[in-house]
Amino acid sequence: MDNAQLLVLSGADVALALTMKATIPAMRGAFLALSHGRAQVPPRLNMTLAAGAQVSVGDALFMPVYQQDAPYFAVKAVTVMPHNPGRDLPLIHGLVTIFNSSTGQPVAVMDGEWLTAIRTGAASGLATDLLANQDAQVAAIFGCGVQAQTQLSAIAQVRRLRKVHVVGRDPQRTAAFCARVAASLHLVVEPASAREALREADIVCTATPATTPLFETAWLKPGCHINAVGSYRKDMCEIPPAAVGAARVVVDSLPACLAEAGEVVLALAAGLLQESQLAELGQVLAGEQAGRTNAEEITLFKSVGNAVQDLAAACLALEGAQRLGLGVSAPL
Repeated sequence: MDNAQLLVLSGADVALALTMKATIPAMRGAFLALSHGRAQVPPRLNMTLAAGAQVSVGDALFMPVYQQDAPYFAVKAVTVMPHNPGRDLPLIHGLVTIFNSSTGQPVAVMDGEWLTAIRTGAASGLATDLLANQDAQVAAIFGCGVQAQTQLSAIAQVRRLRKVHVVGRDPQRTAAFCARVAASLHLVVEPASAREALREADIVCTATPATTPLFETAWLKPGCHINAVGSYRKDMCEIPPAAVGAARVVVDSLPACLAEAGEVVLALAAGLLQESQLAELGQVLAGEQAGRTNAEEITLFKSVGNAVQDLAAACLALEGAQRLGLGVSAPL
């Protein structure tokens, strides 16, 4: 019997080991691998959790991934529980298990909540760097959870922001979020209505579980860039279909977004968008598809989340934890 050890990383360990500055460039390799056939990402298994007949309380998602040039492969199990914020619990809980690609041996298990948030933010940071106008200075964020926080952290890495408007449903939570983000990012961060927030927003991030659009298309500023990361099912929709149809749309994964992105599905069904108009982020990175074509164009990055992001972030977290001596080893 061998003396194999499993490294267990808490959320605090992952937060120390994984920085936004390092994670954004790691997403570049992940999306290039995804769009060029070097990653195996089976369709995400979505299991609806119900408290009774036809009463959904949330979703459990299971996401495996293998990448040819990576030393590890991974499986993430994550739950999304929309009622949790009202219970003072995180919207998302999760675990990521990492395996050695050569031997199949489990190497580490880590908290997936922060990893999911930071990899989602990092993808938006990469997309913003590619698609937003270089002089973008004002951001609008819809949502007040950890995903909203990492969206702002990421775009602040790639653009010199001077002001952020936050749109939230609960005034107290919104005010607390504004104060927390203002202190961490050293920015002017203020609550606003959707219309007020969008009036001068150069970059818009939506990180909510909305099932109906959060704003009207006419409120968008010409030339703005949108990161839409909240919806991951056909019955969810943060962005008006008309806005999707009017934008240059770049997605994380074409098959996944055609199956799961409510905004994209609705715009296609309404004839406002053609599938041929969609580009993957990896294709834009490789120069195979165009990104922004002019300063007045509205660009949209639509992400439903992909397991290649989890693998890239998990490898970084494992490397950082080993370097910093974080985590607890347990015998297998």
